[in-house]
Amino acid sequence: MQRVEPFGGAVYYQFEMWQNESALQHGIFTRLGGSSRAPFAALNVGSTVGDDPAHVRANLNQIYETLGVDGRRACTVWQVHSADCVIAEQRHPIQDWLAQADGMVTNRRGVPLIMRFADCVPILLYDPRRRAIGIAHAGWRGTVRGIAQSVLRTMQAAYGTQPADVQAAIGPSISVERYQVGEEVVQAVAQAFGTTDGLIQRAEDGSAYLDLWEANRLALERAGVRQIEISGICTAAHTDEFYSHRAENGKTGRFAAVFMLRE
Repeated sequence: MQRVEPFGGAVYYQFEMWQNESALQHGIFTRLGGSSRAPFAALNVGSTVGDDPAHVRANLNQIYETLGVDGRRACTVWQVHSADCVIAEQRHPIQDWLAQADGMVTNRRGVPLIMRFADCVPILLYDPRRRAIGIAHAGWRGTVRGIAQSVLRTMQAAYGTQPADVQAAIGPSISVERYQVGEEVVQAVAQAFGTTDGLIQRAEDGSAYLDLWEANRLALERAGVRQIEISGICTAAHTDEFYSHRAENGKTGRFAAVFMLRE
């Protein structure tokens, strides 16, 4: 990924394969440069973590301004670690979120899709042929439930997307070295993937560690996606730039991933 530090704006990262893609605007934002105070410092976009709502609104506005997108058209969901995906065409007329879900897709230009993260995996999908995009929030539950495949299937059904055309990106999230899990998670991975090879690593004491990057890469590959970029940035190892629920013992903010088709 490439780090972008605009003058007077919020710091974010972009995937290398899309840096010169004129049809897209996207950014995986850091925690730097916002209004929130510790333990949410500083660019927190999580409205349910205990932060001042005024700071969250200011942070969102700063993000939209940094990317040059219209925040009044931005769509989001109430993330619940599911495999549910919704089609986003416009903001909900009453509430701030479209539905309880962990994936969104759109082919509407100028409609930013935004989701929140603090160790879970941001997954971005782009179909350059049909001009459609999707975004997913994948923790271990969403991963084993198939949120990546769900977003892809929704794009297929709504827009005629072919998996071989899709470009996929796996953003900053917790790495296998930092993500110790219990045996119930190991069993869920085995059931979902038919194997734990390459997905679960064992330490000398027998403890298990889950590779969310590889699990979601494998899920996308099995679904027919061939172009996949992995950021390789561990949120738990870089709390100077990203929020990490695991490394910060649950008391932290959420960073933003924004994805949009340009008008």
